[in-house]
Amino acid sequence: MKIIFVVSRFPYPLEKGDKLRAYHFIKNLSKDNKVVVFALSDRRIKPDELEKIKQISYRTEVAYLSKYSIIVNLIKSIFGKLPLQVAYFISSKAMGQFTELVKEEKPDHVICQLVRTSEYARNINREYKTLDYMDAFSKGVERRMKKAPFYLRPLYYYEYKKLKAYERTVFDLFKNKVIISNQDRNYINHPLRDKITVITNGIDMDYFKPKKEQGAEIRIKKDYDILFSGNMNYLPNIEGAEYLVEKVLPLVRKVHPDVRTLIAGANPNTRIKKLAQRHVSVIGWVDDVKENFARSSILVAPMFLSIGLQNKLMEAMAMQIPCITSTLANNALGACNGESILIADNPEEFANRINLLLENGVRAREIGMNGYNFVLENHNWQKTTKLLEKLISPV
Repeated sequence: MKIIFVVSRFPYPLEKGDKLRAYHFIKNLSKDNKVVVFALSDRRIKPDELEKIKQISYRTEVAYLSKYSIIVNLIKSIFGKLPLQVAYFISSKAMGQFTELVKEEKPDHVICQLVRTSEYARNINREYKTLDYMDAFSKGVERRMKKAPFYLRPLYYYEYKKLKAYERTVFDLFKNKVIISNQDRNYINHPLRDKITVITNGIDMDYFKPKKEQGAEIRIKKDYDILFSGNMNYLPNIEGAEYLVEKVLPLVRKVHPDVRTLIAGANPNTRIKKLAQRHVSVIGWVDDVKENFARSSILVAPMFLSIGLQNKLMEAMAMQIPCITSTLANNALGACNGESILIADNPEEFANRINLLLENGVRAREIGMNGYNFVLENHNWQKTTKLLEKLISPV
């Protein structure tokens, strides 16, 4: 098949969840298909980044969004039906570019990642296109609304209502719909939402693999006891890191006063940088993210605002690092509490589980190994891509 894969952000580097998902779908679909990548971008793509995607695709086309068109579309969105999340990525120039691409390539199928890109394929026959919702954006905005300053809540509410309606509207424009988890599927406001196919994320088990030198005790050869990892300019990650440092660590320090913590991830904003203190290190983007996992004993992810699937959990589990997270984050992952992951929903529970793993190397290794087996069985990019390929196959 020839497939046009439409993305709202250029799928490299892999510092965001949507980029990671798109990259691996493109890479694995390209093994038996001709995949044409149509990427929207509000920044200039570096030559080495462009080359990374060219290496795994049949053709790569970038449509640049001007700041002027973005501002105009956002203003129009205030008075129109399109959510800001969608209007931001609309461009008449990019639309023309996409139309020409379709004429030239004559694809058998079009895949749109995220509702942000769905307008580009609106005029294509629904029988030949698939929408990857990935996450329920409306639910994420609703959660942020509740935490936003009072003067911003009306804006969040307006966006939430428009997104919720839009997610319902685009459902009927596409033959196939996929999403990352059952939890997110249940947030889509459509009577036939059960027809959305759940296709989870995978993990590159050849890249994220346990270090051979891991010793018998969890603290051996580790620079840090606790790791929090993610895109550090993303609000759920910002609040998760603050929750860990400000609410959980003071309780842990009552038992382990010298506990060492690493806050790591791309684009740390001012709030994240302020978390740096004695025994708490804050670092930004690193070329090899798995080194942060290798240097740490435990991954802690107190996520209470996020939607979708937390890739950081799967990456740590693939490296046999024991993980502690919230019920909300694990609902999307589906790991077994007490077996392959530990669940906590308040500071005391997080602190107790951290102390347990720091003090019990046998239990920590057991959780780590079970987590590894869990992602190996349930989160494999080859398997998940095959599900997508089967869904869009004309036979």
